[in-house]
Amino acid sequence: MDPGRIGALLLRHVYLYKRSFARMLEVFYWPFLDLVVWGFITIYLARQGAQLHGAVTFFLGALILWDVLFRAQQGIALSFLEEMWARNLMNLFASPLTVGEYLVATMALSVLKVSAVGSLMTLFALIFYDYDIFMIGVALVPFVLNLLISGWIIGVLTTSIIMRFGQQAEVLAWGMVFLFQPISCVFYPLEVLPTALQHIAWLVPPAHIFEGMRTVLLSGTFPQAHLLWATSLNLAYLTVIVAWFYRTFQVCKDRGLLVRVGE
Repeated sequence: MDPGRIGALLLRHVYLYKRSFARMLEVFYWPFLDLVVWGFITIYLARQGAQLHGAVTFFLGALILWDVLFRAQQGIALSFLEEMWARNLMNLFASPLTVGEYLVATMALSVLKVSAVGSLMTLFALIFYDYDIFMIGVALVPFVLNLLISGWIIGVLTTSIIMRFGQQAEVLAWGMVFLFQPISCVFYPLEVLPTALQHIAWLVPPAHIFEGMRTVLLSGTFPQAHLLWATSLNLAYLTVIVAWFYRTFQVCKDRGLLVRVGE
């Protein structure tokens, strides 16, 4: 791993955001709009007395944490699309840049995006709705770290599919993460799912994170079991998906698919 090459690729994408108003909207405007809409929904339900055993108070916190997952995934997938649209993939991988360095750089970019979006949403949730996500306490740290890793996993999976199948699969950069939302139990407890889906949800790390958040807010206890499940699953999935990405890259390289990606 060469920090210089990793930093250069990271800087290349940071410059894109610096010079593009549309990209800045993607980082700041859309998350803010989500927060406004869900904030009004939360206020409405609270005024109607539909507290649902405190579930209404989860909405804004769940939205902020969900955006951590979403932006982490997009930080990787959209970075690959940027290179594909610019027909820059061959230039990148003809250079000394390795696959591992490329992945590390895109993961670092996703951390920057998550930090920017998360800070903005946390600030505005506090200002406009008097909601402080830090009420979750120290459990917030492992929650966010695990969601970040889950986003990386989905992002690397999305990138490998786009690499293999080209532009016809690029819609997955926006849609892939939402395939996991129903079984991630973002806005509702796991117990409302049908029994068959509950078994599947237990194998999805974000489901344990959001269940853990509800445990903290409802009972004030530390969700050790859920965090252990989430961390173990994330480490296992990350190892498998990175190995899969290396394998997909090698197949695409051997078949000359990287030359045709973006055309």
